[in-house]
Amino acid sequence: MDSIIINELKELKNDDKIKIYKHFFKTGPGEYGEGDLFFGVSVPLQRKIAKKYLEQIDFKTIRQLIRNKYHEVRLTTLIILTYKMKKANLKEQKEIYNLYLNNTNYINNWDLVDISAPNIIGAYLYNNYLNRDILYTLANSNNLWEQRIAILSTLYFIRNNDYRDTLKLALILINHKHDLIHKAVGWMLREVGNKDYQQTFNFLQQHYQKMPRTMLRYAIENFDEEIRQAFLKGTI
Repeated sequence: MDSIIINELKELKNDDKIKIYKHFFKTGPGEYGEGDLFFGVSVPLQRKIAKKYLEQIDFKTIRQLIRNKYHEVRLTTLIILTYKMKKANLKEQKEIYNLYLNNTNYINNWDLVDISAPNIIGAYLYNNYLNRDILYTLANSNNLWEQRIAILSTLYFIRNNDYRDTLKLALILINHKHDLIHKAVGWMLREVGNKDYQQTFNFLQQHYQKMPRTMLRYAIENFDEEIRQAFLKGTI
């Protein structure tokens, strides 16, 4: 099964897109995606393949595929896991959750995190009323992708009007040095604001002066222009 999925992705290889993806996902020396390999397959096509093999693929094969050297193989595998999570019983959900956490080294670019963390980690914790300490462990790790997993997982909570962990994790990550965390935290604060404007406004009013500029810009994107400018000028 693993070779079937890999070969199907390989047959869709697009050299023009490979060049674009290598630049887009920062695969050059010293960049965050250094050395990653691509077939140049779009996400919609990967979703079609994921749905095609969803019922046939077993967890042994998933464990192999999630560690594959090709970006699209890992992403297609994560898409499969998000689909499986929606239909899984509690035992299967736990297996998916643990498999995910045991392979964070391979969930190593922002798209891989963003497409999977909310619907696997976030969904499992929220729907089963579980302790969320794992998010704080991830946020306090030295791994950029685990830190992004922590904050992105809370998108599932936000969609269910639960903001407390987003705001707590935002504080933990507020002084992070990497742009990808600035964007992720700002994005989640914006999502909270879309649901509950006052929650984000109050948080920003208290903390915006120590936030990286990119984080602030993302967070206030949907505010009225007058309020946006007041935050940007430091006059709130």
